[in-house]
Amino acid sequence: MFCRGGRWENEGMFEPESVRVVRQLRDDILDGVRPPGSKLVERDLATELGVSRVPVRDALATLAAEGLVTLRPRTWAVVREFTASDIADLNEVRSALEAITFELVALRHDPESLRRLRADLDEELAAARAGDAVRARRAAADFHETATAIAGNDLLVELGQVMRSRMRWLLGRHDDLQLVADEHRELYEAVAGRDVPRVRALVARHVRTSGRLTGEHQHARAGGSRPV
Repeated sequence: MFCRGGRWENEGMFEPESVRVVRQLRDDILDGVRPPGSKLVERDLATELGVSRVPVRDALATLAAEGLVTLRPRTWAVVREFTASDIADLNEVRSALEAITFELVALRHDPESLRRLRADLDEELAAARAGDAVRARRAAADFHETATAIAGNDLLVELGQVMRSRMRWLLGRHDDLQLVADEHRELYEAVAGRDVPRVRALVARHVRTSGRLTGEHQHARAGGSRPV
């Protein structure tokens, strides 16, 4: 049931239009529906999404703060094109955060939190086997976000929220779905066994794999041959 300025969801929970619009645009960008360089015009988006221009303007500001779009004058924005330098910076920060996160998960998990992490992993493995890229990448992002929650560190959660959209963007550049899912499975097993040294080694390998897959994706997108 819809209402003025937003919509009602799940037994009376109200969702403002601006939240719905930012979620829709974020998903479109991260799932590749709106590729890098796409022009986002307030008026056109308002018509497309059936809302006024105010929630669209608010959504574009939010996405700019998340690093997914670049605002332009005269009520429009462009989907950000991440450079090789941007990706290198992201992987450096990711490496440090994930090492801390998964070490804490190995030390602090309980049976219930481990079941949640396993559920995300099973979803990713099933999607990867089916070749469902959107579903697999979203499940991979859920796996990382669940791990951050299990780590039990409020500052890590805050940093994870700042990094969330960029991390989902990075995962969207991974074309070898099965390889990523298999690495998550190994990481899960090490976490479940509280094997901190193995967790550290697997996180380091996982970040290297991510960097390689992202580089291959970007190179292929640019029309070049596969790097050696």
